[in-house]
Amino acid sequence: MSYQWLLLDADGTVLDYDSAEAAALEKAFTQAGHPYRPAYRQVYRQINGEMWQLYERGELSPDEVKVRRFQHLFAEIDVVIDPHVFSRIYLAHLAEEAEFIPGARALLETLHGQIGMVIITNGLGDVQRRRFSKSGVEKYVMDVVISDEVGASKPDSRIFDVAFERMGNPRREEVLIVGDSLTSDIGGGSAYGIDTCWYNPVGRERPADAAICYEIKALSELEAILTGKGRGSTE
Repeated sequence: MSYQWLLLDADGTVLDYDSAEAAALEKAFTQAGHPYRPAYRQVYRQINGEMWQLYERGELSPDEVKVRRFQHLFAEIDVVIDPHVFSRIYLAHLAEEAEFIPGARALLETLHGQIGMVIITNGLGDVQRRRFSKSGVEKYVMDVVISDEVGASKPDSRIFDVAFERMGNPRREEVLIVGDSLTSDIGGGSAYGIDTCWYNPVGRERPADAAICYEIKALSELEAILTGKGRGSTE
């Protein structure tokens, strides 16, 4: 393999965050004693995405993200619930949701022992650790780098510094990052000088200026790229 290391995004690449979020949100509303409506989730996803973008730019702390997203949600849907209490309930349920993305477990099992793998994720340390433990991800990878724990988030170069230090500072041409986010994964990896692989299962339009080395629709395509038997989509 030309690459010796894989940096793998977690949510949306290895673990199914969409289903985890949906289940945790419904359970949290039920526990809080308020009827859940499916329409709430779309509103929440929009707000949550905006909050995490602010976090990635260094404008919000993890603790602020935890609460503000629900403050904004409840204001938008006109519901009276204590956002601090609800946040704790939601995160407790989210930590229990740890399903793999289709093909992810098989990929990890195939590559384990053949290439060094490290998870690099923007997330909350206590929640992500519990999800990784529950899913069994940790037995396949050599380390896990979580933004909340290291004080920097993708695309900030400092989180990549931590990952490289834990990998023993390999040459950058030996490392490939795989993720679904054009900003944190692809943008961050490219700015750091490593090759990038965009996981794009739903066929989103590819921006002309995105620094994407490879594009895959299924994780099963990644093995061929690593063995030199396939190049994914590079256009």
